[in-house]
Amino acid sequence: MGRLGGFLEIDRQKTPERGAWERQRDWQELTLPSDERLIQDQAARCMDCGTPFCQMGEAWQKLTIGCPLYNLIPEWNDLVYRGHWREAYERLFKTNNFPEFTSRVCPAPCEGSCNANLPTEPVAIKSIERAIIDKAFEEGWVIVRRPKKRTGKKVAVIGSGPAGLACADNLNQAGHSVTVFEKADRPGGLLMYGIPNMKLEKWVVERRIEHLKKEGITFILNTEVGKAIPLEKLEAQFDAVILCVGAARHRDLKIPGRTLKGIHYAMDYLEESTKALLEGRAPKITAERKKVIVIGGGDTGADCVATALRQNCLSVVQFGKHERPPKVRRANNPWPEPPQIFKLDYAHEEAIARFGHDPRQFGISTVRFRGTESVSMLETVGIKVNEDGSLEEIPETEQSWEADLVLIAIGFEGVEKNFADYTDIKLSANGTILAPRKTFATNRPNVYAAGDARRGQSLIVWAMREGREVADIVNEKLKN
Repeated sequence: MGRLGGFLEIDRQKTPERGAWERQRDWQELTLPSDERLIQDQAARCMDCGTPFCQMGEAWQKLTIGCPLYNLIPEWNDLVYRGHWREAYERLFKTNNFPEFTSRVCPAPCEGSCNANLPTEPVAIKSIERAIIDKAFEEGWVIVRRPKKRTGKKVAVIGSGPAGLACADNLNQAGHSVTVFEKADRPGGLLMYGIPNMKLEKWVVERRIEHLKKEGITFILNTEVGKAIPLEKLEAQFDAVILCVGAARHRDLKIPGRTLKGIHYAMDYLEESTKALLEGRAPKITAERKKVIVIGGGDTGADCVATALRQNCLSVVQFGKHERPPKVRRANNPWPEPPQIFKLDYAHEEAIARFGHDPRQFGISTVRFRGTESVSMLETVGIKVNEDGSLEEIPETEQSWEADLVLIAIGFEGVEKNFADYTDIKLSANGTILAPRKTFATNRPNVYAAGDARRGQSLIVWAMREGREVADIVNEKLKN
């Protein structure tokens, strides 16, 4: 169970990172290799609690408590502490198809629910997971596993994001022939184009895709199901079709001046930036020598801030509608909920290093864009969020902000409009695919849905969990 009293005697240390000023000069990964001895010391802080909330994986009031993948965290922590790295990898791989992704981009709700949070700081679970999978690849423990026998059943998985890849992996290992359809020119979904290179270098995604191909999965790119291929045609060709198309319909700001040039959705900006980087060209949407305003206080907004810095913006500001978080938990945010407290994301550290101040503005709402053909200014008002979730403007808080590039990062509203237009799959009022959690079945026979497409915008670990669960259900159907 780790070292007795380790969580009291050993200070928490996260994965080392390159300096905030240095790293914004390139697109390479933020983190540095961890010392093996340091990671073993961090694993020693885990006490194998009687009730390990870190691995319970439940949704509670829109928050995630513990790991939705049910990772066996205390077990592989103990194995790392004792130097049994290969066994630690085998325990990790039992529940997690792609630890190299989750250990880089998951916000680690497991750490927020760690029991060590109460007397001190949580175990550095994410850093330990990253060290395990990195060592597994270095030592050659991640091997190609081709099924010994094929069932003769064929499955189409639509979308190659975390849900689609996890689903395809499990169904392939069950012996079914799996074809993954992806509308983009590269597989990986948001892993490829939605997450900037400095958080997840694209060779990491490509390495896993090549591994899955060697195991027998087929990928068909530049193919939008419903538009390029009718869903009915896939139903005729495959024994099951699983929709893992994500929830990429952007939420918009319907305010005066929205049609001015220079206003873009955050995901369009991030996708174009990554495509340009991979293709070695200048991006079509760029922050270079521009005053940038990011509307939206979440992770996507922070990624836009970091990307704008690397494109040499003149300035960058990030707007959020909520008030500045407290330094310690409030009474209505008890453990084991993830702590809703003030913290500096990697992008904010970089902005402070560049400009000397935090780029975030809290409790602010944009009410108008101004300009002639292109945006040149925003008008905002201060707001507060009431207990019922409604927004209330604060009198005499109007401000004007100069801007050449505005990025809208206020979330998503379900599956993309094209998908809804080209298929008769029933959607919920929120724009997600109607499919019960117990069956993942849609209104069409042998057509299923999982991940963000079904549950709405969420974490990578929820997407992978749903991909694994729908694979189990489809596998049982096909076997019978």
